[in-house]
Amino acid sequence: MQNKLTKLPKKESITVEFKSTFNEEAIESLVAFSNAKGGTVYVGVSDSGKTQGVTLGKETIPNWLNEIKLKTTPQIIADADVITVGKKTVVALFAPEYPIKPVATRGKYYKRAGSSNHLLSIDEIANEHLKTINSSWDMYPDALNRLDDISIEKVNKSIKLMKKNGITVNEKAIPFLKKYNLLREDKLTNAAYLLFKNNESIITTIELGRFQDPVTIKDSARTKSDILTQVDEVIDYVKKHINLEVIITGEARNTQKWQYPMEAIREIVLNMIIHRDYRSSSDSIVKIFNDKIEFYNPGRLPDTITVKDLLSNNYISTPRNKKIADFFKDLGLIEKYGSGIQRIIGYFKEEKRPLPKFRNISDGFMVTVFSAVEETVEETVEETVEETVEEILHIIETKPKITQKELAEITGLTRRGVEWNLSKLKAKGLIRREGPKKGGYWEILK
Repeated sequence: MQNKLTKLPKKESITVEFKSTFNEEAIESLVAFSNAKGGTVYVGVSDSGKTQGVTLGKETIPNWLNEIKLKTTPQIIADADVITVGKKTVVALFAPEYPIKPVATRGKYYKRAGSSNHLLSIDEIANEHLKTINSSWDMYPDALNRLDDISIEKVNKSIKLMKKNGITVNEKAIPFLKKYNLLREDKLTNAAYLLFKNNESIITTIELGRFQDPVTIKDSARTKSDILTQVDEVIDYVKKHINLEVIITGEARNTQKWQYPMEAIREIVLNMIIHRDYRSSSDSIVKIFNDKIEFYNPGRLPDTITVKDLLSNNYISTPRNKKIADFFKDLGLIEKYGSGIQRIIGYFKEEKRPLPKFRNISDGFMVTVFSAVEETVEETVEETVEETVEEILHIIETKPKITQKELAEITGLTRRGVEWNLSKLKAKGLIRREGPKKGGYWEILK
């Protein structure tokens, strides 16, 4: 089709990619768009947005569309539009969002992140597929454990709690588990085992520590219980190691005030346990310092949600463990999906305390809360630099061919800021650049 449109998008974005020629990278971008919200590759346009044009033969576009179809699994049926810009020809190749994800090319899976393509890890590939079929890991049968490995007494305790929360439950324990799809074809689901397991196991390990300073541990503990029991265990440990102020009011009863708003701490602990990636070999960790608490959990935010989105409430909640989240809701332990972060922030605002800090770190997510004593400027700067380094290393690991321009767009740094961080990482022997300046790649050394 000949289109008289004479203007192109000004720059690359989450739905726009420029390519000078049609090549394998163009197909990778179409795959990335299919695994996100769809998008268009403009062939005949340089990375900077300059129109270069392409020369078309009679069968050029049909051959391109056929190559896209043959080199993608499931097959992408792309649309093509010929655009005339001045006297030059540009071809727009459009791929819609694919209904069954993820799509691959040459055995690799990509997804759009900002204006670049992100190579999906094995876990991300599995998550994309589970989300497509409206499912999650915790809903699948547990291959290692049987019905005898859970406590019927704990199941009955949950039934009582649901009734107290206004949920009508007439079933006994086993029919109740089947009703909630926690027992499927007489097999435990992963959620059922985590919720009601008889014995301790490393899959739910949470490390707890009270620190005098970053290296001196005053007290430590570990919980490997079922996840319902862990909620109270973690909160009790926090209470044991934070201050409780008694405010004398002159009335019959004095007021007690914790060092941190306990409603917020409870919300953080619930979020940590519900949204943890239980397939990860890493443990959840709670570190209590004199003036702050760090809650670390395996499992980063989804690629579609940034910390900025989280703080502005500009996102749609996608629970990592849908069955566990649904069960906790019916127990009355959480109110609704996606509102926990705003409530946490609200509790700290009400008590006029420093706001919590949320960040992706390594392969997980960390929430840091502060008491009335705030960090020094030096500590804040040092922590910010550490966060940036972690983020850049994670990006380079997943996309070794990323450019400095793309790093700037994803991290929000200036080009000079990206150059400064890369030079520091190279000086520390953490990364090195391989290959030519254009077309080379980054290698992580440590």
